[in-house]
Amino acid sequence: MIERFYLKEYLGFKNVEIAPKSGLVVFTGPSGSGKSILMKSILSSLGADSCEASLCESSVTWDINNDDLGIENEDVNTFKYIKKEKARYFINNQSISKKVISQLTSKHLRHLSLKDFSDFENENLLLILDSRIQKKSHDIFTLKQEYKDTFFEYKKIKTQLEILEKEEKKIEELKEFASYEISKIEEINPQISEDEELIRIKKELSKKEKILEKISLANSIFENEHLVSSAIDALEVDSSFFDDSMNELRAMFESAEARFNALEDVNIEDVLNRIEEISGLKKRHGSVEEAIAYKEQKIVELEKYENIEITKDKLIEEELLLNKKVKGLASTLSKFRTKELKVFTQDLNSYLKELYLRDAQVILQDTELTEHGKDEILIQLNNTKLQKISTGEFNRLRLAILVLKSKFMRGNGGILMLDEIDANLSGEESMSVAKVLRQLSKHFQIFVISHQPQLTSMGEQHFLIYKDEDESKVLELNDKQRVDEIARIISGEGISKEARSFAKELLEANK
Repeated sequence: MIERFYLKEYLGFKNVEIAPKSGLVVFTGPSGSGKSILMKSILSSLGADSCEASLCESSVTWDINNDDLGIENEDVNTFKYIKKEKARYFINNQSISKKVISQLTSKHLRHLSLKDFSDFENENLLLILDSRIQKKSHDIFTLKQEYKDTFFEYKKIKTQLEILEKEEKKIEELKEFASYEISKIEEINPQISEDEELIRIKKELSKKEKILEKISLANSIFENEHLVSSAIDALEVDSSFFDDSMNELRAMFESAEARFNALEDVNIEDVLNRIEEISGLKKRHGSVEEAIAYKEQKIVELEKYENIEITKDKLIEEELLLNKKVKGLASTLSKFRTKELKVFTQDLNSYLKELYLRDAQVILQDTELTEHGKDEILIQLNNTKLQKISTGEFNRLRLAILVLKSKFMRGNGGILMLDEIDANLSGEESMSVAKVLRQLSKHFQIFVISHQPQLTSMGEQHFLIYKDEDESKVLELNDKQRVDEIARIISGEGISKEARSFAKELLEANK
């Protein structure tokens, strides 16, 4: 609920602060005093509208999902709308986009001024119907969950089968392509790190002759090795260092000659061709490792294509079993719903009678299987589709649906905001709307603008919007002031004794 609302500088309003209570909160006042403007500013603070106010601020008791929004939840969360050069929105002083704030508040706030069909969506109507069934000791929610799990498993298998059947149409082409790709890589048969070894061989072949020639010339050093050893001995110096160096040099030359001689039978053209083949694979696949991985992937795909008939047969069998089960569960759900629909319709029409509307026609018809079953609920009023009934009729029908839904609410349903829902209604019709709203106020905080004494007298909190020297002001009324205001609504500015007496009667009767 909204615990506090503050408005600064919006048209006739300068500074307004109110502390709404739970239940039915009524706003009244002469025409042009600013009632709709105040309502618009409250909606603006919550991202459900926009206005030119300097500041609109609401303190609410909603729990905010801080994981989604990155906002730390507080006992009371403050929503702000500030308009300077541009509109900006804040939650607990953290800037946030209008889109995000609207998504958040839409879970808690309903503005019943336009034809919003969300209350008549099939999912919502089925939930009301199923909640009634559940209350009568039929564990339909467990049945619904079993149906839902089966339905999604059925959809999963059906999707897999559809993909398989699409692949089957081009299976020969896919098999041919996979075989071709495998054979191309197998013909080359690349080995990991082979390309690096080939580059090394290429480099050694290119410098083989020059290196062997230089080694041949350098071998002459060994012809005079004994002379050097004799000279060192004559100097009476240990010659082991020289012997070790010469042996190391001799081994180095011999190793190089052996390595190059091993390349004697290697054809440089073959090496270059092999390098070119490996390079082509790398260019296409990125690396030798990736080419080998690609080949393995195609081998797996080929096996899959070759076993597609076996897989398809299994999926068809599984789909048939799930299809039978999901249809059976859907039929069971439908039987419960069909049985309850008659009582649901009677209860709905009893509220419509209170609201001075003719009976609604409620139809349960088969539709394509969804996660909610095979049932679709359609509601018409006076055999007229909802899109074609008047806004007044639509809103009263919507109130009746909300009452049916509220019977199964455990906690607070959020906030309902209604702008002159009793406009152009007779006194009896207005009182019927007021009684329905009072019942709804057990589960919703309701803000309503009214020009009728019946609805006004039913309010649990009453704010008067009035003009004082062209400035719009808001005053919470006490019981005596409420009598005066309701009397004004009845008889106009010149309040009569009869109007005051009737106002007292209404208030006493509705306490």
